[in-house]
Amino acid sequence: MDIKSKVGKRIREIREKVEMSQKDLAYSADLDRSYIASVESGQRNISIVNLEKIANSLGVSLSELFKGI
Repeated sequence: MDIKSKVGKRIREIREKVEMSQKDLAYSADLDRSYIASVESGQRNISIVNLEKIANSLGVSLSELFKGI
């Protein structure tokens, strides 16, 4: 599994754990829902800025986001 897929899977795991929809995460992070979907499916090479937005919206640190990857 490549790093994009691993990051996307981790984001999905955390998002589902906090019971947040892709739409809610996108709104909270000021990103498009289709962008979140493409990140979670490993199709997007996500920037560090957007990783931080997503982590903040999920209520986790960047280190927690990468835990286990």
